[in-house]
Amino acid sequence: MPSSKRTRPAWSTPYSTRSRVSSAPTSSRVVSVKPASGEDSLIARYFRPLATDPGSFHLDDDAAALRSWGDDIVVTTDAIVEGVHFLPDDPPDTVARKALRVNLSDLAAKGAKPAGFVLTLALRSADDAWLKPFAAALGDDAGQFACPLLGGDTVSTPGPLMVSVTAFGRVPPGKMIHRSGASPGDRVMVTGTIGDAALGLAILHGGKVHAAASDKAAREALVGRYRIPQPRVALAEIVRDHASAAMDVSDGLAGDLTKLCGVSGVSAVIDLESIPLSGAAQDLVSRGIVGLETLIAGGDDYEILCTIPEDRVEAFAQAATRVGVTVSSIGTVIAGSAVPKFIDGQGKEITLERRSYSHF
Repeated sequence: MPSSKRTRPAWSTPYSTRSRVSSAPTSSRVVSVKPASGEDSLIARYFRPLATDPGSFHLDDDAAALRSWGDDIVVTTDAIVEGVHFLPDDPPDTVARKALRVNLSDLAAKGAKPAGFVLTLALRSADDAWLKPFAAALGDDAGQFACPLLGGDTVSTPGPLMVSVTAFGRVPPGKMIHRSGASPGDRVMVTGTIGDAALGLAILHGGKVHAAASDKAAREALVGRYRIPQPRVALAEIVRDHASAAMDVSDGLAGDLTKLCGVSGVSAVIDLESIPLSGAAQDLVSRGIVGLETLIAGGDDYEILCTIPEDRVEAFAQAATRVGVTVSSIGTVIAGSAVPKFIDGQGKEITLERRSYSHF
């Protein structure tokens, strides 16, 4: 990641004696020394303890080494920006978890097992009170999901805080699940529930959803879904074994299904009443506080949307249940190039003003 135009050291700046003293003997052994700068100190204090994989070289080298062990390496990148993907007053531990988990969600949808990640932080200041819980939560998640830190970069910025993660995963050769494999007759399925994160964000913004969500436990659960996604890592191998196409739901179910169908060269018919909602979301919909159309376009769900051949649906559902993940069949893939249709309980197609979140 270093550039010839950089005036500040990257994470990849070595901390070894060999990088400081040209007369030091040549050796394959790297000996860490006292950090030479504020940035080096920040990395050593907060992020070196997270670099547990041997290929990270304790963040002492210019790059990491990731062994494939004969697998294909799947790579995904997502950045989260203050004021866009998280709020300025969101706790730093939730920011850390979200940054890593949105990438793990992509890996799971591709059928990939996490292998490691690199992190880029753009900070206004090196605030210990913010960095300590951020790094602690990042380390907890890295351990929980077996996805160690391999390296990264830190930069200062006058603008909003930004966290970018590039995650690596492994799949057997040629076995990554693409968006492009859906066929007519496949069932459209989704994990978990849809719309909770959109409601959580609405609650944080105040207004009618905040006022209507009077139950504290339900309100906290919805906010939690926005701040801390639940990547379906446990489902990765099952998706790989059964799905014809898959992607994670990040921008909104309706829009992401449209993308999947477009790449696959098919369309779909979706039964709105089959879309899984949490109890809290169902309550708000039934009271007319929010429409179901809003929830399927809201985004930040980080569930897996996939298509399953009809003869594999039961096996897929049973395998998902065994790892504690609920899956719902919400529609059918059909031939054609039209955008997917969403049908209400009266059999009528609804018109969606928007299908997903878009940055531009």
